[in-house]
Amino acid sequence: MKRNNDSDAPRPQRDPARRRDQAAQPAVINKTQVFRIFADNPGKVFNYRQLSRRLGVVDKQQRDDLFDVLKALRKSGHIALLQNDDYRLVEIPGRSSAEQRPDHDQYAEQPQPATERAPRRGKPAAAPAATPDGGYQPRRQRPMETPGEELETGGPIVHRRRSAGFDMPGTHDRSHRPGSYRERRESGYQAGPTITGTVDLATPKFAFIVSEELPEDLRIYTDRLAFAMDGDTVRVRLGQNRDGKPTGDVVEIVERVKEEVVGRLQVQGGFGFVHPDYKKLYFDVFVPGHALNGAENGDKVVVKVTEWPTDPGRQPVGEVVRSFGPAGGHEAEINAIMAEYGLPFEFPEEVEAEANVIPASISQAEISKRRDFRPVTTFTIDPVDAKDFDDALSIRQLENGHWEIGVHIADVTHYVQPGTRLEKEAKHRATSVYLVDRTIPMLPERLSNGLCSLRPNEDKLTFSAVFELDEKGKLYDSWYGRTVIHSDRRFTYEEAQERIESGEGDYASEINLLNSIAKKLQAERFRKGAISFEAPEVKFKLDADGKPIGVFIKERKDAHKLIEEFMLLANRKVAEFVFRLKPRKPRLTMVYRTHDAPDPDRLENFAQFARQFGHSLQFGEGGKDVSKQLNKLTADVEGKPEQSVIQALAVRAMSKAIYTTEPLGHFGLAFDHYSHFTSPIRRYPDMMAHRLLEDYLHGAKSADAVELEADCKHSSEREKRAAQAERASIKYKQVEFMAEHVGEQFTGVVSGFNERGMYVEMGETKSEGMVRLSDIDEDYFEYDKERMRMVGQRTGRIIKFGDNVQVIIKAANLLDRTIDLDLVTATTGTNQRRAGRSKSDGYAARDERGSGGRGRSGGGREGDNPARNRPPKAGKGGGGKKGRSRFHG
Repeated sequence: MKRNNDSDAPRPQRDPARRRDQAAQPAVINKTQVFRIFADNPGKVFNYRQLSRRLGVVDKQQRDDLFDVLKALRKSGHIALLQNDDYRLVEIPGRSSAEQRPDHDQYAEQPQPATERAPRRGKPAAAPAATPDGGYQPRRQRPMETPGEELETGGPIVHRRRSAGFDMPGTHDRSHRPGSYRERRESGYQAGPTITGTVDLATPKFAFIVSEELPEDLRIYTDRLAFAMDGDTVRVRLGQNRDGKPTGDVVEIVERVKEEVVGRLQVQGGFGFVHPDYKKLYFDVFVPGHALNGAENGDKVVVKVTEWPTDPGRQPVGEVVRSFGPAGGHEAEINAIMAEYGLPFEFPEEVEAEANVIPASISQAEISKRRDFRPVTTFTIDPVDAKDFDDALSIRQLENGHWEIGVHIADVTHYVQPGTRLEKEAKHRATSVYLVDRTIPMLPERLSNGLCSLRPNEDKLTFSAVFELDEKGKLYDSWYGRTVIHSDRRFTYEEAQERIESGEGDYASEINLLNSIAKKLQAERFRKGAISFEAPEVKFKLDADGKPIGVFIKERKDAHKLIEEFMLLANRKVAEFVFRLKPRKPRLTMVYRTHDAPDPDRLENFAQFARQFGHSLQFGEGGKDVSKQLNKLTADVEGKPEQSVIQALAVRAMSKAIYTTEPLGHFGLAFDHYSHFTSPIRRYPDMMAHRLLEDYLHGAKSADAVELEADCKHSSEREKRAAQAERASIKYKQVEFMAEHVGEQFTGVVSGFNERGMYVEMGETKSEGMVRLSDIDEDYFEYDKERMRMVGQRTGRIIKFGDNVQVIIKAANLLDRTIDLDLVTATTGTNQRRAGRSKSDGYAARDERGSGGRGRSGGGREGDNPARNRPPKAGKGGGGKKGRSRFHG
C-alpha cells in the first residue's frame, strides 16, 4: 500500500538549546544498540572500529562503554570473540534474532517495546536427532538441549571459517548456493587439469598450494581446501582465472601429515568443540558426548579427527585422546605446545630397553682401533646448565712450532647401530628440542647425558677432525678418524671468558691461544663474504614451579665465538674432504647444510625498507655485494633504535638453510661446502655425516643419494617444527612473565603494523605486544601501508618502524599468547603504572646464569632461527640449538 506523502506538512520547530544539550552529552552506548547490529546481520563479523562507526562513538567514555557492552555480551553468550577484536553473533537454533536479545540491559535508560523484550524460558528443546552420516549436524541446524543452555555454559561456539566469501552465515546454508564447492564436486565439475602439491596455510582465510607443476604458488581460499591442513599433500583441480590469478579446488587429500588437533575444549549440552591453538587453522572440531573421554569444559586437549566431511558447511568430528587439564596452566600449555608440533612425550619402552643394555665400559680392543688422544690436553666449554657435552677441544704444540688442534665429537654412531630401535627413533625425532623449561632429547638420557657425553675425567669414544695450524690461523694439514679422549676439564662459557679477560687460571694460556686463532679464522670468513647478522637469544629465570621470574638476553662473548669458529672449521673441512675424495662426477654422496643466495626481489624490498631509516643499500649484479652491504649495515645500525628491526628483517630476506645431498654451498657463511658434523647427540644429520665419512675413509662406494635425500628432507622439516615449538614456548613464557606486570610502563621499539594497530617489542624482555588503534586517545591513527607507518589524522604525528615508544601493559592473555598494550601519550601520562614500580625494576637484567631449562642453550654455536614475520615478506629461518649465529644452521 502506497504511503501518504506528507513531506510538505508543517513540522514542529526544534529547540536549538535542546540540540546543543544533546551534542554536549553523547548518547550512552547500551547492550540493545550493540546487539541489534549483530542481530540484523547474522553471520557477519564486526570489529571494534566498525561498531564504533555505526554507533557514532566520539569520545573516550563511549569507547569504554562499548568495551564494557562487548564484554557483557560475550559473557552472556550472545556474541563471540573470534580473533583479535572480531566479533560475531552466536545463533541459537530455533529462536529468532529478536528472541535472542539480552534479558536485561543495565545500560538502557528506556524500556524496550514489548516485541523486543526477552522471551520467557520455554520447555527444553528436543535432543539432537541422529543423522545418517554419524549423528552430527552443522551448528546452525543443531538444536540445544535447553533454549538458554548456550548462555549458561560459559561460552559460545563459533565457526572458525570467517570472512566475506566463506563465512558460515547463520540463516543461509552456503553449501547449497549455485556453484558451491559441494555441488561442483557432485556434478563432476570440470574446470581444468589437476595438479598435486603441498598446503602452506598463510592465514585462516587462505592457503598456498606449493607444487612443482606450477610456475608459482597457487592461492586458494580455505573453504576450497576440503579441510586439508598445513603440510598435507593434495590434488587440486585448476579453475578459471579470477582477477588475473589462477584459482582451484582441492578434490583429494593425497596424504595427511596428521589427524590430530590441539586446542581448548568447549563443552555444552553434552557435546563439545575444540578450538585450535594453531592460529592459521580455519575450522573447529566437533566432539560428540561419548567421545569426550572425561575431558571437561575449558581443558586443553588433543582431539583425533575420526570423520572428515565432504560438505564444507559441516565440521570434522573427533574424539579426545589426551587432556592436559585446564587451559592456561603451565603444564597444560607446554604439553599442548609439544602436542601441537608433534613432539614426543617419552621414549618407547623398547628404545629405553636397548639403551639400558649397552655396556658402559670401553674394551681395550676398541681403543686399539682408534687414535689415542688421552695424553693430550683436552677440555670442553659449554653452557652452565648443559648436560650433554658432544664436543671437546684438544691442543698441543708440534715440533715444527705449529699447533695441533683437535675437534673431538661424541661417537654416537658407535652406540646407535643401523636397524636398531634406537636408530629408528633417532631418525624419526631428527633433532633435540629445547623448550624454555625442558629438553626433548633425540636420544635417551643414558646415551645423551651418559655414554656419549664427553664428561671430564672419563675415557670417551669420539670421531675427530684434527688440524695443524699456526698462530695466524693458517691451515697446513687435516686428519679425520675415530679416536679416544680423556677430558681434563669441563669449562662453562663464563669460566672460559674469565680466563680470556684476566689471562689467569688453569689452562688460561691454551684458551687464550685458541681464542687468538679463532679471531683470525673469523676475520678470514668475513673477508670472504660471510654475513655477520646475529639475533638476541631470550633466556628465562624460572622458579621451582617453572614460572618465569626474570627475562634476560644472552650475550655472546669471545668464549662463545671461540667454540663457534672451531665447530665451523670442522664442519666445513669435513664437507670439503668428502667432496674432493672423488674429483669427477658423480661425486660421493654426502649430507650437506646448504644456504641459497637471497632472492633479488626480497633484497630490493628490504633495501627500500632500510632507506626509510637513511641507510642506502646498493646490491651489485648477481648479488656480489650483498654480504659487504649487509655487514656495513650491521655496523651502521649498531646501537640505534632501528637495530633490532633492521637485523630481524635482514635475516628474513635471506633464504632458509636446509639439509640436502646437493653440494650447493652456504651463502651466509661464504663456504663452498658445509656439513653438520659436530652435534650428533642432538642432530640426526650429524650422525648421517659420521657414517658416510667413516665408510668413505674405508673405501666404500657412494651411498644411495635418493634415500639420503629423503632423510635430509625429513630432518629439515623436523628442525623447522622444533624451531616453531621453541618459539611458541618462549612466547608463552614472555606472556606469562608480562602478566605479572600489567599496568607497568616499558620502553619499546615499533616492530610491525597492520590495519588494527602496531606491534611493539619491549627492549628489556624482547616481549612483543600490540597497541590497537582504537585504544589510542591522543588521535585517530590510520595505517599508511605504502610507507609502513601510522599517521595521526588530527595531530599529524607519524609513528614508523624502529621508533622508540612508551607503552603500558594493558593485558596478557595466556590462552592466545598475546599481550595488549596502551601507547603512552600526552593524555595517558604515566598514572596507570603500578605504584612503587620502576620502568624495568631490574627484572630483565642481562645475565647468563638464569635457569632456562635447556640442556643446550649456549650462544655462539651453529644454528638458524627465524625472526618474527614482518614486512618485507622474506624467507624463513631454521633451527640449530647451540647458538644464534644466524646462518650457521
